[in-house]
Amino acid sequence: MPRKLLLPYKSVFSRFRAPGGLHDSLAMNAARSGYRVFSANSTAACTELAKRITERLGAELGKSVVYQETNGETRVEIKESVRGQDIFIIQTIPRDVNTAVMELLIMAYALKTSCARNIIGVIPYFPYSKQSKMRKRGSIVCKLLASMLAKAGLTHIITMDLHQKEIQGFFSFPVDNLRASPFLLQYIQEEIPDYRNAVIVAKSPDAAKRAQSYAERLRLGLAVIHGEAQCTEQDMDDGRHSPPMVKNATVHPGLELPLMMAKEKPPITVVGDVGGRIAIIVDDIIDDVESFVAAAEILKERGAYKIFVMATHGLLSADAPRLIEESSIDEVVVTNTVPHEVQKLQCPKIKTVDISLILSEAIRRIHNGESMAYLFRNITVDD
Repeated sequence: MPRKLLLPYKSVFSRFRAPGGLHDSLAMNAARSGYRVFSANSTAACTELAKRITERLGAELGKSVVYQETNGETRVEIKESVRGQDIFIIQTIPRDVNTAVMELLIMAYALKTSCARNIIGVIPYFPYSKQSKMRKRGSIVCKLLASMLAKAGLTHIITMDLHQKEIQGFFSFPVDNLRASPFLLQYIQEEIPDYRNAVIVAKSPDAAKRAQSYAERLRLGLAVIHGEAQCTEQDMDDGRHSPPMVKNATVHPGLELPLMMAKEKPPITVVGDVGGRIAIIVDDIIDDVESFVAAAEILKERGAYKIFVMATHGLLSADAPRLIEESSIDEVVVTNTVPHEVQKLQCPKIKTVDISLILSEAIRRIHNGESMAYLFRNITVDD
């Protein structure tokens, strides 16, 4: 049989170097590879943060359409090629949380099926973060959401000030939990006159670590409110009494467990001196403001002459603007992780700190494969 003629290696692939061949195609794909930034919500209030981020990056917002059908279903259409690119989806969470979650999931899946190389979710306020512990016969919804995001195609998440840092362990991919405290500390130093005469206040023992971190960085005093007016997550029933006790239940002979004494909170007290000072209450989320209003009243009674509330996420649900306006609180300072323009119109006491700078820098560093350590300088576990 005649032998087959084997062409030299260069000869075999030389035809691919011709114009329009494989070599040129690879070069074109390499040139096109980059990153795009999309907003998973089309409303003006929710795209505001996305526009600020893209302006800092010197990029344009990706072309997409996100809308709800007449029957309530969410539809997402990507209007440009994303093949082989790093895609960043910015999703700020409005009042309709469940719709926002579906928008994010559907957009991530649409980008996955469009052959995006990496899909990174930029979710400044992570929804359902308060449901990260087992309660009675409930479920850990935050873990469920993490699994759904992974299944939809997300490969990385950028978020800010998770309600519980342990939430990062729910994900099967990297999570960068950025901090807003540098921006809020800067606001205190630049916008609060005579802040040296201030004291940092934790409205419950649960917030003491965060308050201590602020106090140490500003070289200020610390006060903690403790007593029966406070209702913390740790006091909620976590299901360890399940199943409920049954009368005349059979007990193993000789088994006598020690009886757990019921909790009884002491009268409301303020641990620390706030008399004649500015009180700055710090927390991660301000949603239902009743506890903040109650704390402000107590601080006023103890002699504080001005009261500020600082929080990363200003959800400000229900009648929060009205309650703040009618309260002893002088100013509420939150970041723009959550859109709250309507609440600001209802209550001029609400002020906003822009955090688009750190989010845009995180996007740039992730795309370029640079270290994120710079964004966590001097950040400790308690921050």
